[in-house]
Amino acid sequence: MDTNQPTTPPVYVRSATLGVFGTKIPSTIAFAIGILLFFLPFIDIKCNNMSLQQVSGFQLATGFKVNNKSSDNPFLNDVKTDKVDETITKTTTKSDKRDPNIYAMIALGLGVLGLLLSFVKAKAASGGAMLTGIASAVALIGLMVDIKKKVKMDVPSAGKSDDDVLGLNKLGQQMSDNINIRVEFTPWFYIAIIAFLAAAVFCYMRMRNKQPT
Repeated sequence: MDTNQPTTPPVYVRSATLGVFGTKIPSTIAFAIGILLFFLPFIDIKCNNMSLQQVSGFQLATGFKVNNKSSDNPFLNDVKTDKVDETITKTTTKSDKRDPNIYAMIALGLGVLGLLLSFVKAKAASGGAMLTGIASAVALIGLMVDIKKKVKMDVPSAGKSDDDVLGLNKLGQQMSDNINIRVEFTPWFYIAIIAFLAAAVFCYMRMRNKQPT
């Protein structure tokens, strides 16, 4: 028996237990869903239980206009004070452009980058996509914290703050003191966070494969 025969190199076989989750398909779909959700409402600006305006994630990332038309807000018809009526008259046809939110921009940009990386077969690309998925979710959480902070700063001083990110000051000028303006995050926003986190998990599972596809 010849003991000097060369040994056969080990053959790396894709783990059968991962199945489709070890391919690029799940992460690509998850990233695509997270990006598409940006075109749906992320926040809902409300007065008491009445919705004033819904803003999509894409609008948060690129800037949006605050609609102050009283004709679009039926609840304003119930406000009887002279001061409010005068303010409504002055702002009936006026709208203001809000600046893009840096956290929304980062989340959207990283989501697009993660989608592109998910198409690449290299293992390093899968690792990069995993990091971008986590970073996108963290940026969205930062967006939520930032908006809640700005709302807390803007609403109590309606009409007086120079940093009126969501236009709540101008909306507040139209309301009486007993009306509560708030911003709620829609289910689409939370699903987007889950989608990016899921994409990161799928990228990790793909990295576990010896032979990424």
